[in-house]
Amino acid sequence: MGEKMMYDTILARSFSRYDQKKLGYGAFLGCLLIALSFCTVLKPYLGPIPVLNMRLSTDIGLKILRITDSASSLKLRDNDTGSFMRIIVNETSSSETEMVVENDTSSSNDTISRDISSFTMVVNDTTSSSPQGINYTLGTNERIRNDSFNTNTAQPVDVDASMSSSKTLEINYTSSFSNVNSSNKSVPVVNDRSSSSETVETNSTNSSQHVMDVVVEKMKPLCHVAERTEFCEMNGDIRVDGKSSTVLMAASMVENSSRIIKPYARKGDEEALNHVTGWTVKSVVDGYALPQCHRNHKVPAIIFSLGGYAGNNFHDYTDVVIPLYLTSRQFDGEVKFLITNKNPGWVYKFRNVLQKLSRYELINIDEEESVHCFTSVIVGLKRNPKELKIDLSSSNSPYSMNDFRQFLRSAYSLKRDTVIKMKDTGGKRRPRILILSRKRTRAFTNTNGIARMARRLGYKVVVAEADSNVARFAEIVNSCDVMMGVHGAGLTNMVFLPKNAILIQVVPIGGFEWLARSDFEEPSKDMNLRYLEYKIQTQESSLIQQYPPDHEVLRNPYAIQKQGWYAFKSIYLQKQNVNLDVNRFTPTLLRALELLHQQ
Repeated sequence: MGEKMMYDTILARSFSRYDQKKLGYGAFLGCLLIALSFCTVLKPYLGPIPVLNMRLSTDIGLKILRITDSASSLKLRDNDTGSFMRIIVNETSSSETEMVVENDTSSSNDTISRDISSFTMVVNDTTSSSPQGINYTLGTNERIRNDSFNTNTAQPVDVDASMSSSKTLEINYTSSFSNVNSSNKSVPVVNDRSSSSETVETNSTNSSQHVMDVVVEKMKPLCHVAERTEFCEMNGDIRVDGKSSTVLMAASMVENSSRIIKPYARKGDEEALNHVTGWTVKSVVDGYALPQCHRNHKVPAIIFSLGGYAGNNFHDYTDVVIPLYLTSRQFDGEVKFLITNKNPGWVYKFRNVLQKLSRYELINIDEEESVHCFTSVIVGLKRNPKELKIDLSSSNSPYSMNDFRQFLRSAYSLKRDTVIKMKDTGGKRRPRILILSRKRTRAFTNTNGIARMARRLGYKVVVAEADSNVARFAEIVNSCDVMMGVHGAGLTNMVFLPKNAILIQVVPIGGFEWLARSDFEEPSKDMNLRYLEYKIQTQESSLIQQYPPDHEVLRNPYAIQKQGWYAFKSIYLQKQNVNLDVNRFTPTLLRALELLHQQ
């Protein structure tokens, strides 16, 4: 009491009663100002709602963006199907817009699941850098990966386990526009403490605002059906199951889709396709229906068949090698080949080509127990509808037949690019002619007589038959300036001839003209080769020894053709040899010499 009396006495000596009252009021106001200052400074940290910042990269004139999710859509909170976000985008000259969504953080374990049917977001135009929070960029047609979010907020957001990092969202932009009034817009957000929503008001800027609807659509297989082939191109989460001959792709369509592809480039030829395994290509909405990955691959894959007519030299090139080149060359070796209907002899025969097109070991997918996973797969091969042809106008390919021939020269280390220049040799070097021999049908029965006549005309003669040693035979063909042979698969080796070389096709009787033209005459022109043709007479065919002179096989071959391919094939392709009339054939070899001198 004594101390208090002393204090009052001192205070009374220094201030009057009026001054004491003023001092009390001033102290009260000062405390109030200090309290208000603390509230102002600490306000961002005291609120119950954290800030979620997402940055959407959009074009300047973009009005609406529609997003759809995979099997189900995004959901803000477990079991909350009524929640949604609304996005309003201010149209500005900036290439970026920011989306700010404020959410309750009273719990640090809030989750984002994938079951909301739609959501809309409110986005205000801004040119300033994005604030701290969760920043994410969406580019046109880019995929959103769930594991790419980075957070700087104090309270982390836990992503639901069902949102696997392998799942993606595909962005597609629509062309329609819908305007929204530029007054205050509201964003319903989920309150952590209850299922009700509270509204956050966002003021629009003085620029007009447009609704950005986002519909989520995943990719589906893009399948092409052409005259002689069909193939599917797939990108995304793809599983290849060799045991069931199935390729599955995660997709978010309304329903699952499925089709069967026979990955051999001879569509319409039932005899060939009967020996080709059909592969089921499926797009699966439910990601849980996909088989588990056993082997993951970082490069694309191409699935193709070595069934069909593979093993016949002509079909090896027109049905497999050239289509495989067209399909895989774009990857520059960074691609894996998955072979169905394995054919070890074919693989060994064309090992140089396969190793040039792919840096990886072949996979006999039919024998694989594991499920192989890729991000890009092509099932089937591209090809031109015509034989031994690459047509830039119809195939939309950046490669030509000359590019393919240059590729072969590189794969087999062939030295000659062009034929002999007779003018430069002064007659000292003779042009080389290759006579293709055959052991079975459509063989020359007087090969030695043809060789003697050619030597008399000034040729250096080589007689050889094609076999599985492609490297050896390719070198022989590439060393020659002229190649001649009866219509058959051996003539396919013209792909190794040097530029401006001469191909002579000997056409047997039986109405072969259409085959001779489509199989070798037309393709040779695309290869920068010069083409000559010699049609034999009935007397030069071995069929005169098997049928009487008045038989329709000799007299009217077109009547046999009307009976069908097998009747034609069994007689004119499988029973006929050629005894060339050397004197009648001489002008053809002279014409070839004349063309070489013009070079």
